[in-house]
Amino acid sequence: MSLMNRFEEKRRFGGLIGAFIEKATKGSIFSEKEKDKYIKVDTTKGLWTRCDNCENMLYVRFLRQNNRVCEECGYHLQMSSTERIELLIDRGTWYPMDEDMIAKDVLKFSDEDSYKNRIAFYQKRTGLTDAVQTGIGQSNGITIAFGVMDSQSMGGSMGSVVGEKITRLIEYATQASIPLIIVCSSGGARMQEGTLSLMQMAKISPVLQIHQAQKKLLYIAILTYPTTGGVTASFGTLGDIIIAEPKAYIAFAGKRVIEQTLRQKIPDGFQVAESLFNHGLLDLIVPRNLLKGVLSEPFELYATAPCKRKV
Repeated sequence: MSLMNRFEEKRRFGGLIGAFIEKATKGSIFSEKEKDKYIKVDTTKGLWTRCDNCENMLYVRFLRQNNRVCEECGYHLQMSSTERIELLIDRGTWYPMDEDMIAKDVLKFSDEDSYKNRIAFYQKRTGLTDAVQTGIGQSNGITIAFGVMDSQSMGGSMGSVVGEKITRLIEYATQASIPLIIVCSSGGARMQEGTLSLMQMAKISPVLQIHQAQKKLLYIAILTYPTTGGVTASFGTLGDIIIAEPKAYIAFAGKRVIEQTLRQKIPDGFQVAESLFNHGLLDLIVPRNLLKGVLSEPFELYATAPCKRKV
């Protein structure tokens, strides 16, 4: 049988099967709208994603099991705040704080859409009231105050709610004399809140100074992709220990903004974690799968430190 005849037979056989199915289901004929509902279902939606670095297709189930680290190139893809809590906090020890705080549209801001609608959209999309989760939990059996930003909620931007929740978390950690960890994943200050957003930098930094300098309590900052703008310029780089994930993008202003301002070409990779580490701006670069184990070491040293006993 020639190749042409083979395809013809296959086509005819497929037509016979289709006719049989149509005859067998004649008693339950769908309308055009109902046909679209069943025919256009994308059964692969959410099952695969593409690596931002090597562009290989990754099976989401296996990717989650590997803490969203690409098995092909080792690139660290973005994680949700809930996934990071599951990664770093011992199971059954997480107690969230200030979950009911919601941003107000004080400026009645609107561009392509209103700020109020954007808040509602991202709340529905992420299940979070805003771009940070804060709470108390245990990591390797040690009680800590833990804050984790979520870049999937308005780019992790820092508005009044994010600033207030982080401030309250730091104050609680200071009063309870427990160490503090904040995972940064943010595009910076939230433009929809204007000066109210920028003032969060000045609100968070003084309470951190009390926590660290006056009370001699430990603060570890973990910088992930992306950490930029007002977060980098405030609590993101104020840690006693500053840890970054491999290839994390860390900057104040973006590369394009710098080039347009200085009218100079900026070398590729100068704002990734490895470059910042080489210039002394970071203490450690730790792969995500090893992070929880690495954090146990400074906690053990901190617990026996002389300054801790004076508190």
